[in-house]
Amino acid sequence: MSADPAGLLRREVSTLMFDQYGTIVDMQGGLTEMVAPFLAGKGWRGDPHRFVTWWRRTHFEDSMIDSLCDRGHTSYREIGHRAVSQVMRRAGIDHTPDEVRWLVGCIERLKPFPDVIEALGRLHGRYRLAILSNGDRDMLEAARPHIGFDFDAVISVDEAGYFKPHHATYATACERLGVEPSSVLFVANHAFDCIGAKAAGMRTAFIDRRRRPFGGSPHQPDLVVEDFAGLARTMLE
Repeated sequence: MSADPAGLLRREVSTLMFDQYGTIVDMQGGLTEMVAPFLAGKGWRGDPHRFVTWWRRTHFEDSMIDSLCDRGHTSYREIGHRAVSQVMRRAGIDHTPDEVRWLVGCIERLKPFPDVIEALGRLHGRYRLAILSNGDRDMLEAARPHIGFDFDAVISVDEAGYFKPHHATYATACERLGVEPSSVLFVANHAFDCIGAKAAGMRTAFIDRRRRPFGGSPHQPDLVVEDFAGLARTMLE
């Protein structure tokens, strides 16, 4: 990197690629708000925020196992159903398959963080904007009206046959867009996703909403900002 790393990014990056769940849309807050009435109706007195955390961690672990076993890609929705069922059993909540499907379907209706849409509109005047998500294609399509922004491309890892952070997901996205990895700035709120993208040859921006250390990975982000307003400000100066 040069003495002006942000300036180098502005000169060499032509495409901004975003994670969707937790970066564009507020997954933790949105799901907590959606599931709280359901859990209350079940008579469960636990913390809905913690329930969602269990759900997301279980889903992440299962998706990583799926990729590492390398015996064929399992859909995001199917892994979601497994994760929610497991967490419901862990919490001692009686449930039906229809209720599990409803809970996982809530993911399709998540709203973006308040600062996202304005920043995307500003960035779109200069950069090509794309999504690369672990979500299934139909789930991403269903989410479009709830996000309210028209990306240049929305790519599911289905096309690569692995979940992020497998290198094939980022390579496939670049092939689909016809760009070199070094011309892409991958933007995520998750360290694992930034690490995967950087290891695949992309530049990376870490959205540090939670004010947490990135960690000691050798694949450090090229840019760390607090939110999307900071991302737009840095990439448009």
